[in-house]
Amino acid sequence: MENLIHIHKTFEKVVYIDKKINNREFDGCIFKNCDFSNSDFSYNTFMDCEFIDCNLAMTQLAGTSLKTVSFKNCKLLGIQFHTCDDFLFAVNFQDCVLDYSSFANKKMPKTHFNSCSLKEVSFIGTHLSNSVFENCNLEGTIFNDTLLTGVNFKSAYNYKIDPEFNPMKKAKFSMQGIPGLLEKYDIKIE
Repeated sequence: MENLIHIHKTFEKVVYIDKKINNREFDGCIFKNCDFSNSDFSYNTFMDCEFIDCNLAMTQLAGTSLKTVSFKNCKLLGIQFHTCDDFLFAVNFQDCVLDYSSFANKKMPKTHFNSCSLKEVSFIGTHLSNSVFENCNLEGTIFNDTLLTGVNFKSAYNYKIDPEFNPMKKAKFSMQGIPGLLEKYDIKIE
């Protein structure tokens, strides 16, 4: 990964723990079974890349561009996605652990979170319209001033969302999720 530009490369079983990798460009690359935990990946560009079975826990991404990047079965604990470059920011997650991460103030409509753990994640001021939280654990996740128009929460669970502070016209919820929308009123639904 010493080169400045990487195009259509596959990186497998790379271990870069507590390392600094900055100002690199990755286009159409695949990362499999890599461990980048506690590393500094600031000011890199990832375009049309896939991370599969990778550990990126506590990795720094300040100023990093994530342009159509997918994460599958990855550990992404404590990632501050809000520090990423906003231009063309597009990510999707499947079977990932995103606990304690932040997407504050990101514009990320139509984002898919599929079978992910999103415990205590911050979505403050985030634009999530038409996104999908399929079979996701949202325990302790903060939604405040978050645009949730058309978001699908039908199979999500453990969420608490205040409809007064989050526009959610045409958002979809299951009957089991109704208590998560009414908790602040301290009413019982039986």
